[in-house]
Formats: sequence, C-alpha cells, structure tokens
Amino acid sequence: MISISLCMIVRDEEQVLGRCLDSIREAVDEIVIVDTGSADRTRQIAWQYTDRVFDFSWRDDFSAARNYAFSRASGDYCMWLDADDVMTPANVGKLLRLKKNLQPEVDMVMMPYITAFDEKGRPAFSYFRERIVRNSSRYRFQGRVHEAIPRQGYVIFADIPVEHRKAKAGDSDRNLRIYRQMQAEGEPMDGRSLYYFGRELLTHGEYQEGIRILREFLNRPDGWVENKIDATRQLAACLYGEGREEEALEALLAGLKYDVPRGETCCDLGRHFLDRGKYEQAVFWYRQALEAEKKMDTGAFVQEECYGFLPAISLCVCYDRMGMRDKAKYYNDLAGKYQPDSPYYLQNKTYFS
Repeated sequence: MISISLCMIVRDEEQVLGRCLDSIREAVDEIVIVDTGSADRTRQIAWQYTDRVFDFSWRDDFSAARNYAFSRASGDYCMWLDADDVMTPANVGKLLRLKKNLQPEVDMVMMPYITAFDEKGRPAFSYFRERIVRNSSRYRFQGRVHEAIPRQGYVIFADIPVEHRKAKAGDSDRNLRIYRQMQAEGEPMDGRSLYYFGRELLTHGEYQEGIRILREFLNRPDGWVENKIDATRQLAACLYGEGREEEALEALLAGLKYDVPRGETCCDLGRHFLDRGKYEQAVFWYRQALEAEKKMDTGAFVQEECYGFLPAISLCVCYDRMGMRDKAKYYNDLAGKYQPDSPYYLQNKTYFS
C-alpha cells in the first residue's frame, strides 16, 4: 500500500486547522505543516498533530510555499489541502480504499473540489483538482496565484470530493495585489495567469482593464480550452458592466467555437435574450443547457444549477410570458425535481394552482 504525505501551507488558521486535520488524519501517513507567518495559535495546534512543522517566509508566491511543503514530504505521494478544507467520513473511507488499491504506475489523482454550496448545503460549484501526486520534483506547483500542477504522467480521476468550508472572510484584494505587483515589475504572465488576472479584475469591478486582459488571454495560443470557454463568459460580464451589450453577446457566442456548448454558456445566452424579451431565443438556449453534458473530467468550473434547476425555472418564466401556461407549469415541475425546496419553484407552484 502506498504512503501519503499531507502537505499544507497555513497562516492564522486556528479556527479551522484542527477541523481539517481531524477529518483527514486517519487516511494519511505523514502531516507536513508549513507556516507562513501566523500570529495566532496555528503553530501550537499544528504541533498537536505532527512534529513536521516548518517556517517559510511569505513572498507573495503560493507555489513557492506549497513546493517547499512538498520538499519536506517523505511519503510515496503528496496530497495538499487548505486549512479550511474538510473531508466527510464517507469520503475518507473512499480515500483509504483508493490508497490500498492504487496502482504503482499512477502519477496523479484528480479529485472533485466543492467550493460553494447552496442554502441547503448542496454542492453549487465544483471542479476537479490535482489532489494527490507522486512525490517527485516533476510534480510541482506553478503560478504565484491560483497555483496548479500541470497535468502529466498517468492521471486517474477519483470521485472523492474535498469540501472547501470557509469559516472567515479572507483578504479579497490579495490576489489582485499580487497580479498588480507582477505587472509593475514586468514579470511575464503565462496564459493561465492572464486568465485569472482577468477574473480578479471583473470581481473588483475594473471592467475596462478586465476586457483588455481577457482579450489578451483569448488571443494567446497557450490557453487551456476550459479557461478559454470560461474567459468568454468573464469577458461578457465585463462588457455588460460597461454597457456594451452587443459585444457581450458576441463574446458569449465566441465561446461556442472551442467545444460543444457548456451549460453555463447556454444559461448566459438564455439570460441575455430573456432580459430583452426575446423569449423564443431564450427558450432555445435554456433547452440547450438542459441537454448539455457536465464536463467534470476536463477540470472545468461547473455551476451545478446550470445543468438542471436554472434552465428549467427559466423556461418556466419564458413560456409563461409567451402565454403557454401548460409548458410553463411543466418546466416549473421539472425545476422542483432538482430543487424541491426552492422558493421560486414553490411560489410558481402556488401561482399555477
């Protein structure tokens, strides 16, 4: 059976570190904690779980810190978690079975990362991450922000989700600050960095620069296709923010050239036409969203509601406004199958009755 070193970088995580380690400790053989400058009890808590606690001077580079943690690992494989991540007992059981049965030629294990939940605690946003990798210098993080290990070697996918359960608000300006620093210092940005820089600019309402950066990314040859598809949606959001609606529509339509339409893009297109009273066109795109395949194994960001509830409830609205009440009721009932406790579904149910 393989051995796994859990490698973590932490800073001021006294609220959640114990919760994380309690959830995973039985599935790993070694715990490596790298502290990047805590001022609370994080280090004392870490010492309760492991004697492999190290200091690392923070220099606005997540990859550097994570790779240092990996360098201290002695197991066959390295696994990473953030301090506010947890694994359920059922998924820890799956991880133990994976560990027992993992073939020695496997280099990387991709696992779902659930980073958002709805009001009922159901997964709302998820994607696959490289969670367990062979302990080798070949498998190291890249990128100062939104760091990742390039997919390579023999890769397998395991349905063993890690849940990101934040307990406190982070520094919402940190990532943009790092990108600004890279920009000021003339540090070259690869395609992935440009993509995430553009997303950060959108989040901060800096639409004009977001448009420029996202277009620069889309014009580069080194962009990953899933990032390009999503970048067209982020670009459209920036353009909507600037009131450039026709250009926003063109950006969404440009996303269709990369692969079969994703549910997220179809829902965005449906919303564009719904908001403008073009209900037949909206219906077309929302029906496409219902038929779209969730591309989980590509590593794409997946908004769960775009593959069921959102297009169904939106079709209900479209058909109702078109005076087709039977079809409207049908799609409201369908929406209820996805989210039976949704207030929108329940209000519509009362309306139709």
